[in-house]
Amino acid sequence: MTTSATPQPAPRPDTRVVPQNLDRIAVDGIELEYRQIGRREEWAPTLVFLHEGLGSAGLWRDFPDRLCQFTGCGALIVSRQGHGHSAPLPRNSDGEVDPDPDYLKHEADVVLPRVLDRFGVERALFMGHSDGGTIALMFAAQHPRRTIGCIVEAPHVMVEDITVRGIKRAGRAYASGDLKNGLAKYHADPEGVFQRWYRTWTHPSFIEWNMLNRLPQISCPVLGIQGEEDQYGSFNQLTTIRDSIAGTTHMQGFKNCGHTPHGEYPELVIDSILKFLPKCR
Repeated sequence: MTTSATPQPAPRPDTRVVPQNLDRIAVDGIELEYRQIGRREEWAPTLVFLHEGLGSAGLWRDFPDRLCQFTGCGALIVSRQGHGHSAPLPRNSDGEVDPDPDYLKHEADVVLPRVLDRFGVERALFMGHSDGGTIALMFAAQHPRRTIGCIVEAPHVMVEDITVRGIKRAGRAYASGDLKNGLAKYHADPEGVFQRWYRTWTHPSFIEWNMLNRLPQISCPVLGIQGEEDQYGSFNQLTTIRDSIAGTTHMQGFKNCGHTPHGEYPELVIDSILKFLPKCR
């Protein structure tokens, strides 16, 4: 595990631009919000951005643009169902969104391959944050020929106590109104997004969830990035990936950093990715 050297620059104020040019496309009859960035270099791969549990295409803000500018890559940024302005998640008879212990598997095994097919992306370099990192790794295990590499920030390969504690704190913030108001800026249905995420990860049966059986099947290079002060996971996630996959790994820890390294230290994340890219063939 490599930890970024101290002293480290303070996180910069969040002045990132939220993209306005988001479009919608139907995948298996479900409309998904998306954004594309054209590649600057003909040889460069497509970066597929997979957002976190409460994220969306818009919540990546301008990070995809900056990364594409430095790498010459093109990008596909998609909001999963229920997120951003994609089609809402289904409700039960009480008007609520049920927990779904299989949602990560469904996104990796069913939705993501169809999204790539819909956009004509044969092979991709994945950039996944939190849930998105998990989905990228699960996809890579099943589709090695379609995966150039995985860049995963704060991924989950198992449930930790710190994860559940962090999500319960988020539940209190949502009940107070602060988090709900923040989510409403980016999601058409913030209640549905939060209910599915919170109820799934805090459900007693979900504590045993993991994707450990898939890790040995991952043969692509993996860059793992984790904040030392991440409230939703520990370095155990990255060391488990490092010790289990068949592909090469580089694991990068950031001091004084929480759950969103690309938002807190974008320059350092981009620098780590630029050093990682030559390993992806």
